[in-house]
Amino acid sequence: MTTVRVLVVEDDEGVGEALVETFTTAGWETTLCRRGDDGLRRVKDVDVVLLDLGLPDIDGLEFLHVLRRASTVPVLVLTARDGDGAMILGLRAGADDYLVKPVSQAVLLARVQALIRRSRVAGDQRPRPPQQSLSWGRLVVDLPARTVTREGRPVALTATEIDVLTAIASRPGEAVSREEIQLQVWGAPEVGRSRSLDFFVASLRSKLGEDLPLHTVRGFGFRLGR
Repeated sequence: MTTVRVLVVEDDEGVGEALVETFTTAGWETTLCRRGDDGLRRVKDVDVVLLDLGLPDIDGLEFLHVLRRASTVPVLVLTARDGDGAMILGLRAGADDYLVKPVSQAVLLARVQALIRRSRVAGDQRPRPPQQSLSWGRLVVDLPARTVTREGRPVALTATEIDVLTAIASRPGEAVSREEIQLQVWGAPEVGRSRSLDFFVASLRSKLGEDLPLHTVRGFGFRLGR
């Protein structure tokens, strides 16, 4: 049986521990974070996120906006914010489901199981992009080998530069968000602008020159291709 990995982002200690106990009893691996920034750092490779909107460091809606630019992981909002207006805002921000506290364990488990089931079915049906090598002029990027050559000679890149390049080059011609690149390379999307990512993109442009068609998509991320 495939392990279910749950991330609970909840600042209330009692509620958070009760949720961990519920999911652990169901046989799921559960991680509890009480701050939004900690939750973003732990979101990689989980199967579902339970999110309270009233976090101490960032608003839950902002958490959703950042996460959705990096990942399609299912999110169930579990919050005290009642009313149609709050629910609509949560769903529009990227939540897949919305429950108002208090809620029974049976209903909560059923809703989480439904999200995971739909997500895994969608993942099984999603086409897997083939591994590939890309070339522009004298430059060749071999994604499976994680190497770059110019006129057959290797170009010396650091491991992080290769990671950033691979995150963008794995979807040639498509705009890749800053948050998605951060999630792939550093394991967490950041709220706001990442100077580290800008540094490595600038380094790639310096080392690979005009042969590399690496374009900035203003307000979003980067695109590789003519």
